[in-house]
Amino acid sequence: MHAPFPIVHNSFKKFAHMISIISLSVLASCAKSGPALDAGAGLSCVDDSPRCVRLRISTLNSFKADEQRRWVKQPVSPRAYATGVRMFAYRDAQARLSCAELVHGRREAAGAATALRKPGSGLTPAQISRGLMLAGDVGEGLRREHRRRCR
Repeated sequence: MHAPFPIVHNSFKKFAHMISIISLSVLASCAKSGPALDAGAGLSCVDDSPRCVRLRISTLNSFKADEQRRWVKQPVSPRAYATGVRMFAYRDAQARLSCAELVHGRREAAGAATALRKPGSGLTPAQISRGLMLAGDVGEGLRREHRRRCR
């Protein structure tokens, strides 16, 4: 099926991909600054204050350091999807994920839309939109990785 406006659709996909890469590089460049923080605290801090950014970086770094990837099976809240931490962790780890973990990540990325739109989450439309774009982009990357390696 073709998009009704293929140029706009392709431009949007490129824009979303570029935004997620820029966000990840900002997170990575800031990762070495600041004191050690609670490893899971960044999953609920959704604003863009310096404190929340530090918390999200700390959480992402703890996920990246977890060689057993225990975070993959942890329950997820709408706020956790809105932070982007889990999706960035999936993107970073996708080449090392097992086939079962790739399937789990794809399901999680697909379920993010429902979770983010859940009434009463306290998320702004912008937070929901960013979470949806990131989850869609990461879900597609996980799907491609699964198709490439797992059959």
